[in-house]
Amino acid sequence: MKKVDHIGIAVKSVEEALPFYTETLGLSLLQIEEVQSQKVKVAFIDGGNIKLELLEPLDEVSPVAAFLSKRGEGIHHVAFGVNGIQERIEELKDKGVNMINEQPKPGAGGAQVAFMHPKSAHGVLYELCDKNNIKGE
Repeated sequence: MKKVDHIGIAVKSVEEALPFYTETLGLSLLQIEEVQSQKVKVAFIDGGNIKLELLEPLDEVSPVAAFLSKRGEGIHHVAFGVNGIQERIEELKDKGVNMINEQPKPGAGGAQVAFMHPKSAHGVLYELCDKNNIKGE
């Protein structure tokens, strides 16, 4: 793991939540995009030394929709920046970690992502985020 890349925060609506981060807290919006593979709309916010990722479900079957119905708005996951995501997945599996994604999937900003199962990580949903093929990363 290179670093904590971002913290994902589940919200019912990016548009409704965004003013709290940009106006109330004075943080800068970096980008908004839809990630069809994860069925979410995301907004990245510059938190200084770390990014915050607001996650809004695009439909009722999105994993984030299930999270919201079960737990409400709040911290959803912590993402670690990695190089060589498939190798990191295999290393974790070899160490007994159950992965939600055994193959990387497309994530926000062109990154490749995979999630560890929270039952293997003391109740925390961790994401591996490989931006190795993205210019400027």
